[in-house]
Amino acid sequence: METARQQLEQAAAHIDLNQGIAERLKHPRHVHRVSLPLERDNGELEVLTGYRVQHDSVRGPYKGGLRYHPEVSEAECTGLAMWMTWKTAVMDLPFGGAKGGVVVNPKSLSEGEKERLTRRLAQELRESIGPLQDIPAPDMGTDAQTMGWLMDAYSMQQGETSPGVVTGKPPVIGGSYGREEAPGRSVAIITREVCDYYNHPLEGATVAVQGFGSVGANAARLLDSWGATVIAVSDVNGVAYDGDGIDVQRIPSHDEEPESVTKYANEVLSAAKLFEIDVDVLIPAAVGNVITQDNADTLQADIIVEGANGPTTSIGDEILRERNIPVIPDILA
Repeated sequence: METARQQLEQAAAHIDLNQGIAERLKHPRHVHRVSLPLERDNGELEVLTGYRVQHDSVRGPYKGGLRYHPEVSEAECTGLAMWMTWKTAVMDLPFGGAKGGVVVNPKSLSEGEKERLTRRLAQELRESIGPLQDIPAPDMGTDAQTMGWLMDAYSMQQGETSPGVVTGKPPVIGGSYGREEAPGRSVAIITREVCDYYNHPLEGATVAVQGFGSVGANAARLLDSWGATVIAVSDVNGVAYDGDGIDVQRIPSHDEEPESVTKYANEVLSAAKLFEIDVDVLIPAAVGNVITQDNADTLQADIIVEGANGPTTSIGDEILRERNIPVIPDILA
């Protein structure tokens, strides 16, 4: 949230934005906090906390992801909702910005538990979401199946099928083909264009990718097919490294086989070492706040392409600017 607000202040100064408008945009319109009783498979009852932050709807219905992650908080959702407002506006889409999530480790949920949690979340947020009001989408820890459950539960409550309540649902119930691969494809396309802009031939350019989920894996595979040399990829267990290039096509993504990157590595490095590898392009595509004042001054990449939401802190960004290392922001990539 603080990073998003600092970026807003910097942008407002560049375009001479009215201070009152800038101040208003620092705060969301609505913050919904809900309690979610979840019956575990063993019969025990656990009450989880969920959030839906709706930042701005001047341009259209609120729009943004819904994540299941143990570090979900009101402040995190507020910052992410602000970024969604900027993203939809930059792309001239008729939406505003929102973000939400449940404070839970999705790895601890069985499929049945995840479905029950999602359906209860739909029930609790029923008055706050809808095709003309607020449209959730997949994010960390959620996927097309999650959106399918959410759509089904919402539709049952409305008494009619409402496919427009979510995006990112399975194509068989109205979702878009290629949607899951789209963010990673976008990162790869931007990387290709940036390399061309800075006279770094993509053919043979060395790339390191943090995170091997839908964004990181799809970006790495596409760049590899275009001739780039991916020499390092990572997940929470560490970094798979090979200076001659990794066959990223054979490494399963997180969705295909969770946390398996290091199983397929010739050489394994600690997760922090990823930021010390000398590469042409570094793509942080996992979580936020990973490039900070603690590692920005030793980072060895020539170009940073942000594939995650807010991977670079404001101080980290300033250090990289002083070092003349271009950072392609998440809002574009």
